[in-house]
Order: sequence, then structure tokens, then C-alpha cells
Amino acid sequence: MGATRLIPRRVAKPWGRDDIGPLFDAGGERIGEIWFELPAGQAEPALLVKYLFTSEALSVQVHPDDAQARAAGARQGKEEAWLILDAADDAVIGLGLEQRVAPERLRDAALDGSIESLIDWKPVAPGDHFHVVPGTIHAIGGGLSLIEVQQYADITYRLYDYGRPRELHLDEAMTCAEAGPYRAVNQRTPVAAGIDRLVDGPKFALIDVQSDDFSALPDLGAYGPIWFVPVEGDGGIASAAWQPGECWLLDDAVDLAVLSGRGRALIAWATP
Repeated sequence: MGATRLIPRRVAKPWGRDDIGPLFDAGGERIGEIWFELPAGQAEPALLVKYLFTSEALSVQVHPDDAQARAAGARQGKEEAWLILDAADDAVIGLGLEQRVAPERLRDAALDGSIESLIDWKPVAPGDHFHVVPGTIHAIGGGLSLIEVQQYADITYRLYDYGRPRELHLDEAMTCAEAGPYRAVNQRTPVAAGIDRLVDGPKFALIDVQSDDFSALPDLGAYGPIWFVPVEGDGGIASAAWQPGECWLLDDAVDLAVLSGRGRALIAWATP
């Protein structure tokens, strides 16, 4: 049995928060992200799990797909999914544009700031989830706590950043941005009682599990390596204990059989 408790790394961001409890301590910084990583020296895995905490909106951005990323010298592109844990009453997420625009209009709007009025801003609430495929123009709003599962790639092209003094990447963004509406359905597909599939490829699968007995999970179709992200409850992985705020990397689906406990967790694995 192989199960590794991944190492959390706090990442300060200008849009982060100093109140990221109860699972984490900001240490007096404005923490925007918690990354879960393997020990130094080990190869990057296929996926990365993060917690995000926002006090204000993130930049308007877009990510390339694998082919576009490799053409730019990166290992892979960035497909991602979000599960909303907590949201202010007025919290929103921007996904796609309200209507299709010409590329030159999109570029001009990114330069003069009017891109904010082109984006489709969607109200969000705890429990919502979103699948963000490469090419999707998006912006996470303020007042949110969420879990992000993504391809392991730190490749982001910023189109607009609300006047913050950070570099934009308009040329790169225009090569991959889909200048139209967001089409993902974001359905919960039942697998069994309390178990829903949130994402089914193309780059990863993501399952939301709420169970009184993790030792009795049905076959999820998972294959290793597998990310186990406890959200609520407590339990064990063989002789080790797991708790919310952690992320575990299991060698393969056999290791799911040694889970115990009750609560809620996300389970993810990369797909071909």
C-alpha cells in the first residue's frame, strides 16, 4: 500500500486573505492559495490540488491546452475544476463571455478594461462546481473559498488585472482564448448514494463522496495515482489518520480499499 500525505505550501497573493481558517493558518500573510505537493526532488505529478481564498477578484485569464502549452515550451496545458466551499452573498465567478466577439474586440477590451462588461458573471454558492477547460476566459471573484483540481501546470495568460501592476500576456492569450460563451454543463452525475461524478475527462476525473463508511465505497472506476482530498469528517488510510485540510496521493485504486472513516472527500485521478 502506498499513500503519501502531500505537503501544504502557502502562497501569498494580492487578492488573498489573512483569515483562511479553520483548517489553515495564514501566518499573518494574505494567503491566496494552499498547494499540496510531493517532497522536493520528486517528479511533478499529473495533477495539482489547491485551496483558494479570495478577498477580491483574480485577474481575467485563460489557460492553453496541451498542444499550445508544449508549443510554448511547457510540459502540459491547464484544465481545472472548482468546488465552492464558502461564498459571500454577492460572490460571482466569470466564465466565458456573454456573447461571441471578434478577436480584435477582445484584445481592445482587455486593454481598456471594458472586458469586465463582456464577461458572463455567474452568482455562486457553496456546493457549486465548475469545469474549466483550456481556452475558457475566466475570473474568480472575491469572497470565495474553494478547492481547485487541475493539471499540474503553472501556466496562466492574464488578459486583464484591474490595474494591478502585473504583467499581461495578451499575445499568448489571444492564441488560445475562446472569445465566446462558456458551454460546460457542470452536472452532478450520480455514481451511488452520496457519490457524484463532477468531471469525467478529458484530462482528469473528479468524484464528490459523502459517506458514513469510506471502507464500503463502490468501484469508482479509478486508477492510480489517485488524489484523496478530505473535506469533512475523519478517518484513516491503513494505520495513518486523515483529516480535513489534507491531501493524500495513493499509488493506485487498490489503496482506496484501505480507507476508513466518514465524512466528505474529493477523489481525483488523471485520465489518458
